[in-house]
Amino acid sequence: MDWFTLLPPAIAIGVAVWKKDVIISLLTALLVAEVLLQQFNPGLGFLAVFDRIVDVFSSAGNTRILIFSLLIGALLSLIKLSGGVAAFVNWVSEKGLANSQRKVASMPTLLGIVIFIETNLSILTAGFISRDLFDKVKMSRARLAYIIDSTCAPICVIILFNAWGAFLLSLLDDYPIDNPVETLVYSIPYNLYSWLTLALVFYTVWSGRVFGPMKRAEQQLEQSSSPQTGNNPSAQDEPVQQATKVSFMLVPLLTMIGGIVFFMWYSGNGEILKGSGSKSVLWAVSVACLVAFVMIRFSRYSQKATTLVKWSFQGMSDLLPLVTTVLLALALGNSMKALGTGEFVSQMVSQNLPLFTVPALIFISASIISFTTGTSWGTFGILVPIGVPIALSLGIPVEIIMAAIVGGGVFGDHCSPISDTTIVSSLAAGCDHLEHVKTQIPYALIAGGISILGFLVIGATV
Repeated sequence: MDWFTLLPPAIAIGVAVWKKDVIISLLTALLVAEVLLQQFNPGLGFLAVFDRIVDVFSSAGNTRILIFSLLIGALLSLIKLSGGVAAFVNWVSEKGLANSQRKVASMPTLLGIVIFIETNLSILTAGFISRDLFDKVKMSRARLAYIIDSTCAPICVIILFNAWGAFLLSLLDDYPIDNPVETLVYSIPYNLYSWLTLALVFYTVWSGRVFGPMKRAEQQLEQSSSPQTGNNPSAQDEPVQQATKVSFMLVPLLTMIGGIVFFMWYSGNGEILKGSGSKSVLWAVSVACLVAFVMIRFSRYSQKATTLVKWSFQGMSDLLPLVTTVLLALALGNSMKALGTGEFVSQMVSQNLPLFTVPALIFISASIISFTTGTSWGTFGILVPIGVPIALSLGIPVEIIMAAIVGGGVFGDHCSPISDTTIVSSLAAGCDHLEHVKTQIPYALIAGGISILGFLVIGATV
């Protein structure tokens, strides 16, 4: 069944391009995967789809992330409908911070760097805050989606004081490595893809130049007089919110960011890297929702408690497609893990290879696994147990192999239409999902291609 294991991700990508609907593509791929696991029995495969979806909730971490995604919708709705976002946009404009495309594009870039604790949090925060500003200076939502997607994940794997670092350390602890923390730190300079991707983002922000499908998206925006609504057509009917207080937006968001750092420290018994990322983001966003609720309820712009509850559920409803997509992506990832898709791809790439090509081919293998499964974390879990023993047996520095695995995982994630972070970026920016994938791929391929050449050079010199 080895080659059949590639069928679900291939179908997911094909249906996504054909139907332009990620949920349908994920459901179709999940059904195919379960039919394969049930020895080609379509009836049992159909029933197994529901068991696989329910099984996602058997993981406390997965359940927390899904609840967090709903609560972040409630929080964003509260700060928007209260007039906090409108006040922030006015304040930024009055301070001269939004009078050029360069300044506006710099905002989500800086936010993505500052909020390095959790990828989806930084993507949602940077995207939501920057939407109206991008519209104001006539920059496409596709450009915003690219900036937040290509900033947040690379930053998270470079500044590893977060759940990514804790996860990678837990994977390294199983091997005879003197100092896993040191190994992980030494891998950072070799993470070519992340550095190159950030360089491309900074170039795009500073120069204002775009190319390929992104340039066409910008040209279409210039010729259009209708507002950008991305995946939410009903946004055209939303009333313009009256500006109230900047604090309605800033205080809850700062509470959430600071809360994540505190709860990472708290859940790790004083060590941030050992904290629980899923617990921290859930607790932090819960506290932020409470802060926003109390601030709005007891301010001079006071709203009834029933109104605030209604706003909260409206925000959850707006992010329900995101939660459904993440749920199906997690279920599909588990199905493909059961099928052995990642192991098969890895074995195809790693057999009978010249020594100097190993880092580059590990990078390519990670890219393919991440692209086909839609998860960089799953890629790390598959490839670290394969790549580290290869490095130890062949005498290749482990930090180089780790950099290849991490960079390749992020590269494949950026190119994959079924990746959760790619999906979250589209929704956060209010951009059509497939347009985001199409406009980001040329940038990712440039950074990925140069990274492959770089790893060949590194492999020849170690």
